[in-house]
Amino acid sequence: MRLSVLIKHLEAFAPLNYQEDYDNSGLIVGHPDQEILGALVALDCIESVVDEAILHGCNLVITHHPIVFKGLKSFTGKNYVERVVLKAIKNDIALYAIHTNLDHVEAGVNRVIAERLGLKNTKVLSPKGSILKKLVTFCPVAQADVLRDALFKSGAGDISNYSECSFNAEGFGTFKGGENTDPFVGEKGLQHQEPEIRIETVFKVQDERRVLLALFEHHPYEEVAYDIYPLDNKLQSAGAGMIGWLDEPLEGTEFLKTVKNRMDAVVIRHTRLLPKKIRKVAVCGGSGSFLLKEAVAAGADAFVTADFKYHEFFDADEKLVIADIGHFESEQFTSDLLIDIIQEKFPNFAIRLTEHNTNPINYFI
Repeated sequence: MRLSVLIKHLEAFAPLNYQEDYDNSGLIVGHPDQEILGALVALDCIESVVDEAILHGCNLVITHHPIVFKGLKSFTGKNYVERVVLKAIKNDIALYAIHTNLDHVEAGVNRVIAERLGLKNTKVLSPKGSILKKLVTFCPVAQADVLRDALFKSGAGDISNYSECSFNAEGFGTFKGGENTDPFVGEKGLQHQEPEIRIETVFKVQDERRVLLALFEHHPYEEVAYDIYPLDNKLQSAGAGMIGWLDEPLEGTEFLKTVKNRMDAVVIRHTRLLPKKIRKVAVCGGSGSFLLKEAVAAGADAFVTADFKYHEFFDADEKLVIADIGHFESEQFTSDLLIDIIQEKFPNFAIRLTEHNTNPINYFI
């Protein structure tokens, strides 16, 4: 299988434009036309993981965390990042990362955490903006149904759990074709008035090319009139963190025991336990302190995440319980998620989970 085929599937699940500005998700080493014999999946791309890929004949390593976050000015092997990249290139191993874009999809990293904790009625904690656009076009009345259906099939018109959404208003358009035109209605050289439908529908940024291709292919006019507007609306099905409900409220100590067991956490750093029971829980894989205000505003009783700094624990201000389970611990099941995503589409593809624990943190208990 070509690498590009696998990448297309992964990025359909977690589009690259969902990632944060600081991130470096996507293909880091390798060529899209490379033939992939097997893939090794891990949370982190470290030297031992690349060695494992070599040992098992895997010429692709897929990780959650990118090995390269910022530009490299030299490749001398002076640090682990350069050594990994050099070894991958030398052994013709492609490196692919799927990081905050996988964090931000509804069925991604935070969904796994929520399911392990048994949360129900979940939703994205902080929906993502700059994802939606609106298409406005004008079509003769008789052809409007065909055009709308084509736009819907291309990915337009989805709003949360609703599909095929559009607004339509009747009016008339005016135009006069020049000497080199072949108008669908009217005659060139004469001004024409045509009863038209104004069609408005939303689409995701990553679907723009498909939506426009559908518009141009199914619109009857040789010169299509249309407008595209960026929207401030946030996409409710994508964004950071997740929040949901436990089946039954738990005392603070019982809740921490549940989190520790279900997330295979070695230790949990937490704020003072509060008198009220915990029922509504916010989660965020990886470094989630930036979502504390959103968790409080959403009425969470507890926030399960990682990488809180000392003074940030004070910010809980006894409004909820912060449960910091560790970065690796919060994301360790992401590799299983990736394997599931790939095997669902390519059940016969050779893919394996790393045997290495890539957590750089050790605990003395």
